[in-house]
Amino acid sequence: MASSIEQGPSLPVRVSSTGDAESFVDRTGTARAAIDPLDDAPAAKAVPWYRKEYGGGRKVKPEVIMEFSRQLGSFIEAGIPLIDALEIVGLQTDSEDMGKVIAEMRASILRGTSFVDAVAAHTDVFPAYYRAMVRSAGYTGNLDEVLAQLAIYAERDISARRQVKSALTYPIIVIIVATIAIVAMAVFVLPKFSSLYRSLGARLPLPTRILLGFTDFMANYWPYVLLLLALTALTIYFLYGRKQAKPRRDAIMLKLPVLGELVHLVAVERFCRVLAALAKAGVPLPEAIQVSADATNNHVFQTKLAVVREALVRGGGLSEPIEESGIFPIAARQMIGVGEKTGLLAVQLGKAASYYEREVTYRIKKATDIFEPMVIIFVGALVGFVAVAQVAAMYSIFSQIKK
Repeated sequence: MASSIEQGPSLPVRVSSTGDAESFVDRTGTARAAIDPLDDAPAAKAVPWYRKEYGGGRKVKPEVIMEFSRQLGSFIEAGIPLIDALEIVGLQTDSEDMGKVIAEMRASILRGTSFVDAVAAHTDVFPAYYRAMVRSAGYTGNLDEVLAQLAIYAERDISARRQVKSALTYPIIVIIVATIAIVAMAVFVLPKFSSLYRSLGARLPLPTRILLGFTDFMANYWPYVLLLLALTALTIYFLYGRKQAKPRRDAIMLKLPVLGELVHLVAVERFCRVLAALAKAGVPLPEAIQVSADATNNHVFQTKLAVVREALVRGGGLSEPIEESGIFPIAARQMIGVGEKTGLLAVQLGKAASYYEREVTYRIKKATDIFEPMVIIFVGALVGFVAVAQVAAMYSIFSQIKK
C-alpha cells in the first residue's frame, strides 16, 4: 500500500498534567495533538563532510539504516500510519543514536514537516542518494516501495563492504607482518651485514647494493622522508580531501582502475532506478532528471545531467542528450532510446536499473577477487627481493674468498 508523505497541517498542542506534551494519532494518520518536547534538545554537533557523504564512519551504522528502511517500509505497506510506524521502529531499534533521530523526525512531521524534509534534515545519518530517493517518493507517494529499495541498496553496500574486508584481511595481515620484519632487518640486521661487507672489501651484486643503499638512505635521511610524506598527505588533502574538492574527487574516482568502473555503474543504476519511479508516477522529465541526478551523489553525473535537463526544458528529447552526455553505457542508452520511442520509458529504465544492479554485484566480486592476489604478489616480491639480495651477497663473497 502506498503512503502519502506530503506536508501535513499545523497541529495543536495538548499538554498533560505532568507538563509533557502528548501525541495522539488516529488510524488515518491524522495527528490530533502535538509531540514530545524536542524543541529544546541541544543542537547536534557539526559532522565532517566526509562522514555526511560516505556511509562508513557515519553517525549511524549502515546496518541500522538498512533495518530502519526495511521495517518502516513493511509497516507502511501493511497500512500503519507513518507516525505510528516511526514510533514502533523507534522503540524497536537497538541504536541509541538512531532512536534519537527517529524521535526528532517524528516530532518534525507532527509539527507539519513532510517526511522528505525530516529525512533531509539528518545529513549525518542518511547518505545523499538515500535523501534523493526519499525525495522521489515525495512525488510518487510510493514510500513503502522506495524504502524497500533503499533497504536492498543498504544490504548490498554492507555485503560489498564485508566482501572487501574478507578479501583483504589476510593480505593486510601479511603486509603488517612483512613490514615489521623488513623494518627490523633494516634497523638491526642489515647495518651489521653492511659493516661486514665493507670490511671484506668484496664486490657485491646489484640487488645487495640496491638494498644497502636504501637502508643507508633511510637511516641517514628518515626525518626528511617523514617530512616529505607529511607534505604529500597535506597536498592530497587540499587537492582532493576537502568538501570544496568534491568535483575533482568525483572525476578522479571515475578514472580509477577497477574501482572507477564500479563507481560509474553504481551511479548509472541509481539514476535509472529513481528516474523509472518518477517517470512511472508522471513527474515531468526535467524535474525527474534533477532528482535522479542528485541520487547519483556524483558531481560529474550531476553536471552532465544538468545539460540534459536544459535540453528537455528547451523542448528536446531525452535519448539524444543522454547519448551526447557520454556518461551512459551503450545498453543504458539503447534502453532509454527504446523507452522514449515506444512510450514505455519507465519500464525500460526499470529494466536498465535491474541489469546494472546485477552488473554491480558481479563487478564487486570481481574487484575483491583481484585485490587479494595483487597484495600477496607485491608482498611476496618485496620479501623475495630482500632474501635474494642477502643470499646473492653471501655467494658472491664466498666465491671471491675462494679465489
